[in-house]
Parts: sequence; structure tokens; C-alpha cells
Amino acid sequence: MNTRPLIRLFSLAVLPLVLSCSAGAADPVAKVNGTAIPQSRLDAMLKGATAQGQPESPELRNRVRDELITREILMQEAAKKGTDKTADVLNQIEIQRQSLIIQAFLNDYVRSNPVSDEALRKEYDSAKAAAGAKEYKARHILVKEEAEAKQIIAQLKKGGNFEKIAAEKSEDTGSKSRGGDLDWASPARYVKPFSDALVKLKKGQITDTPVQSPFGWHIIRLDDERATKLPPFEDVKNNIQQQLQQQVVQKLIADLRSKAKIE
Repeated sequence: MNTRPLIRLFSLAVLPLVLSCSAGAADPVAKVNGTAIPQSRLDAMLKGATAQGQPESPELRNRVRDELITREILMQEAAKKGTDKTADVLNQIEIQRQSLIIQAFLNDYVRSNPVSDEALRKEYDSAKAAAGAKEYKARHILVKEEAEAKQIIAQLKKGGNFEKIAAEKSEDTGSKSRGGDLDWASPARYVKPFSDALVKLKKGQITDTPVQSPFGWHIIRLDDERATKLPPFEDVKNNIQQQLQQQVVQKLIADLRSKAKIE
């Protein structure tokens, strides 16, 4: 039987399950030096393991039981040495305790304040409108000075290779290795001066003058354009729900902080 320690398999994400389980009246799964390990603790760890994708089986149950025994042995030995009383350990325990309680509280709050289907659809429609009817495949070269940008435009007009110049001179570390390629994107993704210049270009055209943004000076080339492709609502519904739930939580936190007396 595989007796590999399970400690690493149970992250903080599943620990809140332990808080919700009391010892109950069931017989303990084991006793270590007279200390009982309650059935509820094994059930909680099993639930956590299966939530992470492990199929429940007699082998898994035995592995969890063995892990609980190992933990109890180590806890008893640590207590003998006073490890459980050190300042660092006590502080870490308190941090973990707070994290578990807060997560359980927020989970309950989200369940009690569900995001409506109407709100989900509204958010989707808003994102769809913001994306616009078209998306563009563009390249750019970003430099710090306008004079240098003008020199590059003149070089390009004489037949200079856009991709090569971008790789050599662009300040945009995210795109320079790809010859300035920004891939397909909605104009809404870019800062306004950049998007305004981009949508005025025709396929294959380069901006005649440098475009200034908070990042510097851009030379932009439009490689292609197409109708915006957005995933169907049902495909992104869960993602939108998570985003709106996060907003609900952030609003709660902001409201509570505004009412709290902080000195």
C-alpha cells in the first residue's frame, strides 16, 4: 500500500472543512497513546482529498487514517518539546485560524448574496459592447524619444524591416522578441491615443507620425482586422460569476472598513 505522507495533499483550501466538523459520538478511527482521533477528522480529510480529484477508495481511507496517526504522534512529540508554545508557532497558528474563519465567513456571505443571472448577462453584454465590432492584429515599436520614433518611421519608408527594427530597438519587452507583434486584440485593450491611431489605419499601413502614450512613442503597423470573436455567454458564465463575486466581497470589505474605528 502507498503510505506516502499526505500532508502536502491537503492545502489551506480544504482546511475550512475541518472547522465545520465536530468530534461527534462516533467511535474514534484510532488512539495514539490514549488520545482519540475522531472519525469526523478522517471524514473531513477524505472530503478534502476527493474535492481535489482523488477517488474515494478503501486505500485512500487507509492512507488518510495512517496520516492522521502520524500527525498525532508528531504533535505529541512536539508538545513534549514545547514546540507548540513558541512565539513563532503561536503566531502562525493565529494567522491560519484567522484565514480559515475569514474564508468560511466570506463563503457564507457569497452564498447569502448570490449574483443574479440578470447581472451576469448584463456584465457579459457590457464586455461585448466594450470589445467593439472589430479586433485588430497589430505590431508596434516603442521608443522613449519622439525624435528616434521619427527616424524609425523614415527608415521604414525607405524599406526598413519592421520586425527587425522592433526586435532591436523597441522598449516593449513583451513584444519586441516577436517583432513587435501584439496579436489579436480589441482597441479597448490599448490606451486611447494608441487605439485611436490604430483604428484609422488600413491593412498593412504604418502610422505616418509617432503616437505618444504614457509609455513613450509608438510606431504602429496594422497587419489585419476581423470581426470580433467572443465566446458564448454560457462558456464564460462561471468566470463572470467569479469576477462579480469578488466584487461583492471587495464591497463588503470596503463597507466594513469604512465603519470600523481604526487607530
